[in-house]
Amino acid sequence: MKIRRKARFAPEVFTHSLNDIMFFLLLFFLIISTMSNPNVIKLMLPKASATQQMYKKQITLSIDDKKGYFIDKEPVPFDRLEAELQSIFANVEDKTIVLRVDKNLAVQDLVDVLELGAKNEIKMVMATAK
Repeated sequence: MKIRRKARFAPEVFTHSLNDIMFFLLLFFLIISTMSNPNVIKLMLPKASATQQMYKKQITLSIDDKKGYFIDKEPVPFDRLEAELQSIFANVEDKTIVLRVDKNLAVQDLVDVLELGAKNEIKMVMATAK
């Protein structure tokens, strides 16, 4: 009489779903790493769907389509603009200007005003329409 041995059970690890889990983990970490990057440049574009309200007293610098410069509704020629800004911000630590620029002006006109702000260490925030 021949006694058969029962076939030994070989343990298996089912890894079929491991590929899906690893894919989702990789995707999760890629998305989180791009969201937490501290070197992201934040821009305020000319058209915005929502507005940002600030509760500090600010100075508004408006530039119309004829290159007229206005500090809080007072007209100022461009050659006197830097001197006026320096006198306004003489003893102020947090220097902030809200820029209201006509959309038909060239970018160079905006850059000229931003250079004045950078030279005098003034923070410039561009106002947008809804």
